[in-house]
Amino acid sequence: MNTLAAAAVFPSTVMHSRRFPVAYRFSYRVFNLWVDIDRLDEVGRNPLFSINRFNLFSLYQRDHGARDGSGWRGWAEQVLQQQGIATPLGNIHLLCFPRILGYGFNPLSLWFCHDEAGQLLAVICEVRNTFGEHHHYVLHEHGTALAPIVTGSKQKVFHVSPFVGMQARYEFFIHQPQDKLNILIHEYEGDELMLIASQRGQRLPFTTGVLLRQFAQIPFMTLKVMVLIHWQALNIWLKGGKFYRKPAPPTENIT
Repeated sequence: MNTLAAAAVFPSTVMHSRRFPVAYRFSYRVFNLWVDIDRLDEVGRNPLFSINRFNLFSLYQRDHGARDGSGWRGWAEQVLQQQGIATPLGNIHLLCFPRILGYGFNPLSLWFCHDEAGQLLAVICEVRNTFGEHHHYVLHEHGTALAPIVTGSKQKVFHVSPFVGMQARYEFFIHQPQDKLNILIHEYEGDELMLIASQRGQRLPFTTGVLLRQFAQIPFMTLKVMVLIHWQALNIWLKGGKFYRKPAPPTENIT
């Protein structure tokens, strides 16, 4: 029997610092759910939390992965096989925002995929934009166990902000979550660091009390995130930020 908790909560602070062509910085509080995808039934036993149905907090399988409501494990295994990783998988954890009162939006969700010995093999970075599109960047070392701080470089292929062009690349620095959450992303245009994004938080148990406190502190968090994205975009535009029209999404959903 798995003695680890089926889920945890990570209250955290998100920070974005844009260095050029318009200097702009903001931060706000959020909280993430950390869930073992094979133990969703256990997660759904919390009276405030439901799987695939409405509640104060909920998690819908159609919001992530293949987005057709199918099981997540088969999708994750297929993604890694496409990357040349055939090693049998053990635990897979999803780090994401839950839906709150039925509304959900996840700019970035992370899938932590381990082998049967518990070694981290890959991190699937699931990115969503406000146009309803999504893309997956996969960080891995071809089946070799990843370091405690997962690093990787990916050319930008998916439109996110109308004030950031597509000629850019990401540098990821993702600490494997334990008691703390620490995610850092640098976005470069050419050789110049253009944007720094981070998220840092502390692990809390997945209990009714913890969930109620998070709702009391940030009652409509997912809606708040969507509103703030548009508010920050307006401020950047008012400061003279260059507007980029949305290109067609990439033909391949995985990079």
